[in-house]
Amino acid sequence: MSTTDPLLSTDSFTEKVVFVAGGTSGINLAITERFASLGAKVFVISRSQDKVDRAVEALSAVTPMAAGMAADVRDYDAVAQAVATCREQMGSIDVLVSGAAGNFVSDAASLSPNGFRTVIDIDLVGTFNVCRAAFEHLTKPGASIINISATQAINPMPGQVHVCAAKAGIDALTKVLAIEWGPMGVRVNAIAPGPVDGTEGMARLTPTPAHRERVLSAIPLRRYARLDEIANTAAFLSSPAGANFNGAVLVCDGGQSVLGSGAFAAAWAAA
Repeated sequence: MSTTDPLLSTDSFTEKVVFVAGGTSGINLAITERFASLGAKVFVISRSQDKVDRAVEALSAVTPMAAGMAADVRDYDAVAQAVATCREQMGSIDVLVSGAAGNFVSDAASLSPNGFRTVIDIDLVGTFNVCRAAFEHLTKPGASIINISATQAINPMPGQVHVCAAKAGIDALTKVLAIEWGPMGVRVNAIAPGPVDGTEGMARLTPTPAHRERVLSAIPLRRYARLDEIANTAAFLSSPAGANFNGAVLVCDGGQSVLGSGAFAAAWAAA
């Protein structure tokens, strides 16, 4: 029996390098903060240099090394430059998190082709760009890739045809990369959050108290997830405790998806 304790401690990721796409706000910032609190060196990218600067300043208070740069995940060359910069400054990448995303509410009949394409480009193409650009800079064997999906991938929701398509693509992409890169010791998994408190996405999806209450009624736990719960899931997946997870999509939704899409869709539409 191994005597190694796989549970997380304050130095679990000391000297490890964590690269987070979209790591300046919401779920991705919470994930970055969690890795930083566990001793990791962190590098974030976002389209906004101001957001990068603010995030790096805050992260520097909890980790010895935090850096970042502006890069749009839709621009492969910009992402490639960012991961190369991370490698030059911090070393090979141990944990890669791809979480940049776009979302808005629109029924399919009102959705423009450009609106649909924009979400596909940010979420799905962006995830591929981040994973592909980082591949040569990953620690092999030993790297952990975490793609941020969503329960829209498995729960069709009104007003979310663009997001449902993008997230389903991310789940499939994750599984293919797990097959192809697993033999090199690179684990590829995804986290699919359901409703998460304190995020811009949920503010858009539940714009009124009536929307919020009806959505809560479709979650067996009767509460939204917390940002720290998603962040802890990411840390677990990348730790020794999660070493045999590869090609998994961990659903963190309080049991919402167990009821199927009908309950959630009905709650959302009725509000």
